[in-house]
Amino acid sequence: MPSGNVIRGARVGSTPQRPAERSAPAPRRAVAYWCRNDHRIEILIAAEAAAPPVWDCPHCGQPAGPDAQNPPGRVRTEPYKSHLAYVKERRTPEQGEAILAEALAALRQRRGGA
Repeated sequence: MPSGNVIRGARVGSTPQRPAERSAPAPRRAVAYWCRNDHRIEILIAAEAAAPPVWDCPHCGQPAGPDAQNPPGRVRTEPYKSHLAYVKERRTPEQGEAILAEALAALRQRRGGA
């Protein structure tokens, strides 16, 4: 015997039953982009929004621009840098030696050494 407070025919994420309750989508426009590999990409953006100058091509991953005759160039990939390479960019060798000496002194003090 079902209880009296059950809502029948509804589920989480369901749409309204009456079309008048549905909302209209925001006005939008299509913008076309082209990459160096002659791929054409068309995206929909809000009518009042400014189109981005570059969009990534979903086919090849290269940047695409709005001008079919002059698409943007290839992305220059940066070589992999280790953590040490980034540290060496920020610190001079003298600063590194000072930090190392400070850390070793703190370690020796914690261990009870001289």
